[in-house]
Amino acid sequence: MTQTSENVTWLTQASYNQLKAELEYLSGPARVEIAQKIEAAREEGDLKENGGYHAAKEEQGKQELRVRQLTQLLQNAKVGEAPADDGIVEPGMVVTIAFDGDEDDTLTFLMASREYASSDIETYSPQSPLGVGVNGKKVGEEAEYELPNGSTASVKILAAKPYQG
Repeated sequence: MTQTSENVTWLTQASYNQLKAELEYLSGPARVEIAQKIEAAREEGDLKENGGYHAAKEEQGKQELRVRQLTQLLQNAKVGEAPADDGIVEPGMVVTIAFDGDEDDTLTFLMASREYASSDIETYSPQSPLGVGVNGKKVGEEAEYELPNGSTASVKILAAKPYQG
């Protein structure tokens, strides 16, 4: 779970450990692996028409960007506890909302930084329009947020529980 405030990112200990492990892998074994791929592709000859070489170099660039992102994130991280189970929407909570009060049209998501996004549950950033609209609301309250087309949508908070993942 993450909560971004200015340049500080709040992380649970589990999130911090997960991101630190990813950084250590990318900074160590993954760098060696990509260097080996580049060297193997380089040995194939003409670099202008060597698709494997160019793909490996592109992969290396993406990997180094992720290393920089993780380094900056972890430098500015503050480790804290998961949010309280108090029914108030905040980063680190799994939130269920109903669109326009229709309890058959619902969405359940984790409100957290994109850094914590996983395939297990949809993730919305606290800075997203929906995140801004529901942040600080209590279960049972209505919230409004701006849609990409400029109109406004309303939702009702049905549940807000700390993320246990």
